[in-house]
Amino acid sequence: MLEAAEAAAVPVFRLGLVTASDFALHTAAGRTALFSATAALVVVAAVIAPRTPSANLAVAGVAAVGVTARPLTGHLSESAIGGAAIAAHTLAAALWCGTLAALVLTVEHRGQWARVLPRFSQLSLGCVVVLLAGGVAGAVVALGSPAQLISTGYGRLLSAKVVVMGVLVVVAWRNRTMWVPAARSHRAAAVVSRSRALTELAIMAVALALAAALAATGWRHMQPGMMGTTAG
Repeated sequence: MLEAAEAAAVPVFRLGLVTASDFALHTAAGRTALFSATAALVVVAAVIAPRTPSANLAVAGVAAVGVTARPLTGHLSESAIGGAAIAAHTLAAALWCGTLAALVLTVEHRGQWARVLPRFSQLSLGCVVVLLAGGVAGAVVALGSPAQLISTGYGRLLSAKVVVMGVLVVVAWRNRTMWVPAARSHRAAAVVSRSRALTELAIMAVALALAAALAATGWRHMQPGMMGTTAG
């Protein structure tokens, strides 16, 4: 709805049903948003469905397609390398952040953290490698020169995300070298493990917010000095 209002240059409260429908059905951004919202509804509905390996795989596939739909039709859609890089980057981020969020919601006891945290640590290491590689490749395709990291609105958002990601990687590595061994040997209380996970998730949330701003900003703000209303 916000994107439709921006495209029509009207406030959201003045956005008519016809205009919103036209945006959702006849523009790439609108169709992508509609598709992603539908995928999200399918995933939510699957919570009450019977759990089977095949159903879980299907839901994971729907979630993956829904998550990558927007980046693949964004500012890197015209580049095969950039599109593949941003898709891998997005899926790695979703798997890393989503799995940690799931642990916070479901793991309650010290013994449970001792069992699942080492496995999550192995998973997250692979996610970080793919995430960083995809992000670097996407940035190389998106930016014409390193100077655009400072001279353009898109570049400044990307620079801020790089800083936040650096902090996140440092925190994650510290957790991997200190928290995981303590949890594995049952020396970390459940409240401590939950606190560390929430701290990491909070930093992830900032990185994801910047990623969303980058996806919305795209090529429209690649001119020097332009941030645009969407980035705000």
